[in-house]
Amino acid sequence: MSENDDKTEKTGATGADSASEPKAGAAPEQSGAAAAAGDAAAQGQAQPQAAMLAQYVKDLSFENPNAPAILQTVAQAQTPPKMDVNVGINARRTGEETYECELKLTVTSKIDETTVFAVEVVYAGLFGIRNLPDEVLEPFLLVQAPHLLFPFARRVIADAVRDGGFAPLLLEPIDFAALYQQQRAQQQAGTPGGTGAIDLGEPPAGNA
Repeated sequence: MSENDDKTEKTGATGADSASEPKAGAAPEQSGAAAAAGDAAAQGQAQPQAAMLAQYVKDLSFENPNAPAILQTVAQAQTPPKMDVNVGINARRTGEETYECELKLTVTSKIDETTVFAVEVVYAGLFGIRNLPDEVLEPFLLVQAPHLLFPFARRVIADAVRDGGFAPLLLEPIDFAALYQQQRAQQQAGTPGGTGAIDLGEPPAGNA
């Protein structure tokens, strides 16, 4: 074997040994990746989160004081009965990260001064809320939450009116954002009233 061949074999052997050695800096790269993953997880936990955990009827009443005569009166009326709709919203803290929103809808139907029917429902939802800033929490509970509850409360009213012997009542959509802005304007002007009330104090004992 020539001297050049011997040098070539030695060089190749050295290269093989170098390839088998661990690369410098591999451990720091893995540590950096783990740290980045931890930061991402922490950021995910800090993201605002809100979800409806449950929904339910808290109160429901239907009054049909002038039946059965009023059924014929409505059938023969030239114009539909007048509907008076009132909306109320109440929200309160029930736990460390849970809040209840109540949507109260009251509808009174009349022909002239005669009551056709009166129906009232309090439909509520339990919401899990985490990392929501205070300036966002109130509008969520008084705007977004009742907006989510309204279709279900409307269905309850429609069924109650139908079961009372009348055509199902389908309420028009409600602009909860406009009601909230109106209430805020009234509060700033020092005028009492409004559709929404909110209690974000400590939850009742036993619910924390």
